[in-house]
Amino acid sequence: MEKRKKELVKMLLNQNLEEKDEEEMIDLLINNPITIDVDKENDAKMSFGDKVADKLSEVAGSWTFIIIFCGFLLFWIVLNAYLLKNDAVDPYPFILLNLLLSCLAALQAPIIMMSQNRQAKKDTIRNKNDYRTDLKSELILEQICDRLEKVSKNQYKILNYLKNLDEEDKKQK
Repeated sequence: MEKRKKELVKMLLNQNLEEKDEEEMIDLLINNPITIDVDKENDAKMSFGDKVADKLSEVAGSWTFIIIFCGFLLFWIVLNAYLLKNDAVDPYPFILLNLLLSCLAALQAPIIMMSQNRQAKKDTIRNKNDYRTDLKSELILEQICDRLEKVSKNQYKILNYLKNLDEEDKKQK
């Protein structure tokens, strides 16, 4: 059991520890942070293209974009079908509009996927952090339980000792 704990502490701290007793290892574990700020680390590594992709994904995935885009489509159809009838830039069946929509979709999909892939990587790192934190907590809780058990045993011994002293005192009276 202690060997397993030592291996876990070494893994959590990313250090090659010399032979230390369990108390010292738990103290090291308590005093050393094991997680990283995923958002801060990710933001530091983001390129300009990554930032643009994230911003575009944020905008394209909003109700504001959907409402504005639906308004643009309605405007395009009304303008070309009714207002400019004979002089329409894109008469019915709106081939130019179809081309624009196809180009938009062809560009928008990979940009959104790039953003989602980056988010998935962040989530993986966040999950690893959570796992490491859980392991650290488990080791610390095991240590606390062991200490509580020792305290309880000592307390039981003390109570027995006091009880024996009390009985001896009563016998002497």
